[in-house]
Amino acid sequence: MINKVNMKTAIVNKKSKKMNAQIAVANKPNMKAAITKALIFIALLWFIIFLLVVPNISTITAVFWQNGEFTTRAFTRLFTSPIATAALRNSFILAPILSVTVGVLGVSLVLITDYFKIVGSKILRLGYMTTLLYGGIILVSGYRFLYGENGILTNLLASIIPSFNTGWFEGFGAVLFVMTFAATGTHIIFIRNALRSVDYQTIEAARNMGASGFYILRKIVLPVLTPSITAVTIFTFLGGLSAIAAPLLVGGRGFQTINPMILSFSAMPASRDLAALMALILGLSSFVLIAVLTWLEKRGHYLSVSKVKTSLVKQKIKNPILNFFAHIYAYALFLIYVAPVVLIVLFSFTDSAAIARGELNFASFTLNNYIALITNAASYMPLMISSLYSFLASASAIALMILVCRIITKHKGKFSTFLEYAFMIPWVLPSVLIALGLITTFSTPRWFIGGFALVGTMGIMVLGYLIVSIPFTLRMTKAAFYSIDNSLEEAAKNLGAKSFYTFFKIIFPAILPSVMAIFALNFNSLLTEFDMSVFLFHPLAMPLGVQIQNLSTEGSSADSTALTFVYAVLMMVVSAIVLYIAYGRRESKN
Repeated sequence: MINKVNMKTAIVNKKSKKMNAQIAVANKPNMKAAITKALIFIALLWFIIFLLVVPNISTITAVFWQNGEFTTRAFTRLFTSPIATAALRNSFILAPILSVTVGVLGVSLVLITDYFKIVGSKILRLGYMTTLLYGGIILVSGYRFLYGENGILTNLLASIIPSFNTGWFEGFGAVLFVMTFAATGTHIIFIRNALRSVDYQTIEAARNMGASGFYILRKIVLPVLTPSITAVTIFTFLGGLSAIAAPLLVGGRGFQTINPMILSFSAMPASRDLAALMALILGLSSFVLIAVLTWLEKRGHYLSVSKVKTSLVKQKIKNPILNFFAHIYAYALFLIYVAPVVLIVLFSFTDSAAIARGELNFASFTLNNYIALITNAASYMPLMISSLYSFLASASAIALMILVCRIITKHKGKFSTFLEYAFMIPWVLPSVLIALGLITTFSTPRWFIGGFALVGTMGIMVLGYLIVSIPFTLRMTKAAFYSIDNSLEEAAKNLGAKSFYTFFKIIFPAILPSVMAIFALNFNSLLTEFDMSVFLFHPLAMPLGVQIQNLSTEGSSADSTALTFVYAVLMMVVSAIVLYIAYGRRESKN
C-alpha cells in the first residue's frame, strides 16, 4: 500500500515538475517583455530628466545661486543696464507689431491667391512661397544684399539721388520689414488650408440676400479663418520675441533684441547670469503665450453648418478701381518676394568684381563660385558638417519619437500622458534658453552621461538639434500613427504574429511616407539653423548657419558674398525638393 502511495506521489510530482517547466517556458517571453519595457521606461525617464529638465534647472540655478548662496543680483544688474533694458524693450515692441504686420500681409496673400480672382494667381503664389525655400540667416542676407548700405537697390538710388542716405536700411524698420516678409510662409500653408473649409453655399446664400462682398468676407470667411489666424499670430509673436538673425544683420547698434544680447552676455563669464536671466524671461513669455494658444484651441472652432459642403469659388472684385489696385498690390508684393531670390541666383553665377560693383552682365558670368565651393575644403566643410549634424539629429528624433508615439497610441494611461507632455517641453522654450541650459549643465563632467563634459564637443550640437526637433516630430508622428487602420494590426495578432514582426511588417511601412517627410523637413530646417548653433558650435566644426553669418558681416569681401549666394542657391534647391516631397504630390492630387 505504501509503495502504491509513493508511486502515485512520484507521478504527481513528475506531472507537477512538467507543468512548472511549461509555465516557466510560457513565462519566459513575458519576463523578457517585462524587462524590455522596464529598460525602455528607464531610458525614456533618463532622457526626460537629465536632458530636458535638468539643463533648464541649471539655467535657473545660474541666476539665483552664485558662489554657493541665493542671490537676486542678476535682476539688479539687468534692470540697471541700459543696453539690457533696451533689448528687452525692443523685443516686446517688435513682437506685437510684427504680429499685426505679418497677420495683415499673410491673410492678404491668401486672399489674393485663393479667394479673389486675380490674374496670374498661381504665379503669384509661387512668388509668395519663396520664403519657404530659404529662411533665417540666408533670407536676411538676401534682403541685406538688395537693400543694405552697399546693396544693389541702395546703390541705384544713391546714383539717382546724390543725397540719398545709404544707411537707410537699418534699425527697427529694417528688422520689421525683413521679418514681416519672412514670416508669411506659415500663413500661406495653414490659413490657405483653413480657407478650403469655407462653404461656398453659405457665401451664395448671403449674396442672394443682398450682402456685399466686404460683408461676406468680414462675417463669413474671416470667422472660419480665425482659429488658424490666432494660432499663427501667436507663433509670429514668439518669433518676434526670440528674433536673432535680423537684429544681428540689419538691426545695427540702435536696435538690438533679447537674443543678440544673450549671445553677447553669454560670451563673457562675468555676465552669463544676465544671459541666463534674459533667457528665463524669454522662456516665461513663451510659456504664457503657449498657454494662451492652448486655451484658445479649447474654446472651439467656427465650422460650416452645411450638410453638403461646396468647394469655394474665387470671388471677382466688382469695383474696377478696387480691382485695379488689388492687382497692383499683388504684383508689387510679388516683386518684393521674388527680387532677392532672383538676384541671389544670378549673382551666384557672377564673378567677385561684378558683385563688388553690383553689376549684372553676361561678360561676368562664371561657374568659378561653384567650383570654388566644391574644391575648397574650407568652403564645403560647413555644408558637410551641417549635413552630418542634421542627419544625426533628424534620424535620432525620428527613432525616439516612433518609440514614444507607439507607447502613446497603444498604451493609454498616466505614463503615456506624462510622456507626451514631457517631450513637448522644448516646444514652450526658446532655442536660446535650451542652448544656455545645455552649456550650463554640460560644461563640466556629469555622472549621468558617463562622466563626460559635452561643451566643446560636436555631441552637444547633435543633442541641441535633437531636442529642438522633438516637438514637431512628436506631433506629426503621432498623427501618422492615428491614421493607421487598427484592424490590420488586430488581424496580424489573430494570425499569431508577434508584436515586433507586426510593427516592422505592417505598422512601419504604413507610416514610412510620413516618417520620410518628417525627416526631410527636420533635416532641411536644421541645415541652416542659426539661433542654437551660434551658442553651441565647435570652432573647428563650424555649421553652415554660423558660416553664412560670418560671411555676411560688415566689411566682408566680394568673394565671401559670392560664396554666400552659392550656399543660398544650394539650400533653395534642397528646400524645393523637400517641399515637393512633403506637400507637392499631395497638392497635385488635390
